[in-house]
Amino acid sequence: MPVAQPDRTRDAERTRAEIIEVATREFADKGFAGARVDEIAAKMSTTKRMIYYYFGNKEHLYIEVLEHAYAGIRALEQDLDVEHLDPVDAMRQLAELTFDHHESHPDFIRLVSIENIHRAEHIGRSTVLSGLANPALDVLTRILARGHETGVFRGDADPLDVHMVISSFCVFRIANRHTFNAIFERDMLDPAHRARHRKLLGDLVLDYLAAR
Repeated sequence: MPVAQPDRTRDAERTRAEIIEVATREFADKGFAGARVDEIAAKMSTTKRMIYYYFGNKEHLYIEVLEHAYAGIRALEQDLDVEHLDPVDAMRQLAELTFDHHESHPDFIRLVSIENIHRAEHIGRSTVLSGLANPALDVLTRILARGHETGVFRGDADPLDVHMVISSFCVFRIANRHTFNAIFERDMLDPAHRARHRKLLGDLVLDYLAAR
């Protein structure tokens, strides 16, 4: 009796997801050049041929890993119910959401750092990632517009500038954790600093946006 098509589809989707999960750790740990498809296959108890069946080659796999990583934060941003929040609360929640996501997804930060070393050559070949620019700014733009309309936010704030400020703070904590600790003897990810840093980020953004 032939297997039902939906079952085969679910199995294929599950296999692809498992490969991406393992490949994410491998690329984040060793970079694009250092990662080996053989190692990814070995950690999954599968074959290199099977991985190529689903993804074609190493570069295509790496691009899909990047797409999956970026899609995660974009989905969280889109799920934020900003329309029913005061603009100040909505902005703080967006900043804190980014803070929480980046802290809990250090592989994402490493992948972004690695891709910058490669001058975004792989992201530039992704049709999916080029379409994530608007979702990245859509929620933020709506919050800024409502804040300006209600008189609590300045009217000249550039959404991309605000996005950059939030991302910079959150990425720096993760990407520079070890060098910062070596120089200043402070672990930025020490739980003792977390609440203060999380509030600091929101305060910085809101202070800049405050209408004057």
